[in-house]
Amino acid sequence: MSTNLSLYNKKNMDNQDIIGIKNLMNQGSWRNLFIVVALVLALFAFKPWVQIGAGERGVVQNFGAVQDIVLNEGIHFRIPVMQTVILMDVKIQKVITDAASASSDLQDVDLSVALNYHIIPDKANLVYQTIGIQFKERIIDPAIQEVMKAVSARYTAEELITKRPAVSTEMQDALTARLLNSNISVDAFSIVSFSFSQTFTDAIEAKQTAEQNALKAKRDLDRIKVEAQQTIAAATAEAEALRLQKMNISPDLIELRKIEANLKAIEKWNGILPQVTGAGAIPFIGVGEVIKKN
Repeated sequence: MSTNLSLYNKKNMDNQDIIGIKNLMNQGSWRNLFIVVALVLALFAFKPWVQIGAGERGVVQNFGAVQDIVLNEGIHFRIPVMQTVILMDVKIQKVITDAASASSDLQDVDLSVALNYHIIPDKANLVYQTIGIQFKERIIDPAIQEVMKAVSARYTAEELITKRPAVSTEMQDALTARLLNSNISVDAFSIVSFSFSQTFTDAIEAKQTAEQNALKAKRDLDRIKVEAQQTIAAATAEAEALRLQKMNISPDLIELRKIEANLKAIEKWNGILPQVTGAGAIPFIGVGEVIKKN
């Protein structure tokens, strides 16, 4: 009886050990799972990496201090808490700006220009450090306004129209030099439109009309002069021909022409004398003169 009891107690103790071991294993699994979850959450919370997209650059800061390194496109690792990365757009951007200025002849001019520009990629950290992300409002717009007014003041209102390509090139060169100091590159520049006062516009139209009328009158005068010269030349030639003919006329030439006319008449005569009445009538041209000579 005692033997059976001891065996029962031993078996019962073995079962308890197994259950205890299983409990310990279950507790360890949950602990490991908790640790993994905590690590994943910490990873996403601190995010020790940064992704730089197409047409962007990353400006690295160590506790707020801008570093010399500029991150290119792709994935980069950073030190959480210590490092932050600011994304800067270096793609070509477009801005359209309007400005009121005055020409050298004191005419009011309203201009509208379009500018394409981009941040120099490897200088993105300097742009962020010295200007910030509001570089359009702080640098580009004021530069366009100043350049437009400065260049317009060197041309008359009429020259701004007739020399538009030269004006556009001068504005672009001035903007390129000015923005390059801020590490911003100019890709393209164009003048969208010029606008003047209505009084000046009417004066320009009247001037163009007068020039067209003057050009038409000049062409008509030139045509009349040419026609008159042609008439004079024709009259001169005809008078010269008559003069030469008159110089060549002589009594012998007149007599020769008469003989030639009589010979032609004789060649055409059919040998029949015409029936005529009256004494002394000569029925053939020139026969009387021939008889007289004989």
